[in-house]
Amino acid sequence: MADPLELRVVSADRVVWSGQAENVIAKTVEGDIGILAGHEPVLALLAPGGVEVIQPDGNREIVAVDGGFISVARRRVSIISEYARMAEEITVDRAERALADARQRLDAGEDDEETRKAYRRAEAQLSAANKAR
Repeated sequence: MADPLELRVVSADRVVWSGQAENVIAKTVEGDIGILAGHEPVLALLAPGGVEVIQPDGNREIVAVDGGFISVARRRVSIISEYARMAEEITVDRAERALADARQRLDAGEDDEETRKAYRRAEAQLSAANKAR
């Protein structure tokens, strides 16, 4: 078995998750990407959603990101996003309410950067919370 990947998920305000991973699955703007040991170097733009982390012991973690970047080089995977939270920190009800609120604001014509950002974050939270179920 190949050596595990070293993964670090960083948001604007903290390191959200750091440790070893056997597999990392993320949604990029061009589609899903799966990262295993030996993966070629890559830099990609992330789409809002839940990043799935499979640890060497088989445990699974889900991290919500509202976009950002994923970088892979020499067994190191870095995920950098303005917003990132562990799925266990998110409730489906709260994420659904936040998404409905942001959608309502967009429908009412509040098409500014802050409202779009709130929509992307709520979308990411809901995706991660549902994946973690």
